[in-house]
Amino acid sequence: MTPATVKRSRKRPQRQLRSVVVEALEDMKAVNVKVLDVRGLTDITDTMVIASGTSDRHVRSVADRVLEKAREAGVRPFGIEGERDGEWVLVDLPDVLVHIMLPRVRELYGLEKLWDSGAVTPQGAAAAPAARVVEV
Repeated sequence: MTPATVKRSRKRPQRQLRSVVVEALEDMKAVNVKVLDVRGLTDITDTMVIASGTSDRHVRSVADRVLEKAREAGVRPFGIEGERDGEWVLVDLPDVLVHIMLPRVRELYGLEKLWDSGAVTPQGAAAAPAARVVEV
């Protein structure tokens, strides 16, 4: 199989995984869910999903549901970080990176602004492309 064939064959499962993640977030009443297509901006993931929880317990519960639904879909997570504190939980899935945060933490770090506006460039240089918000 050529690298191009492998890349193409990953697209469909990645879209399905993105839908599984968004559905899990909606089931658990996550707030302000944003799906960003960051292909071309970073090599670490194709899609970044950012959502808020109403309390640290809610953030942890939402992350647990995302993990549960991903596993049911046959996807093994690469890792999970921040579950103990529950202010910001990161779920690392193949081609989908999920950030679930308390609203104050989300506002403080401003990930949407960071990825939506593209990279900061020196004066006179061409602006880097911004992430696309994906409709699910």
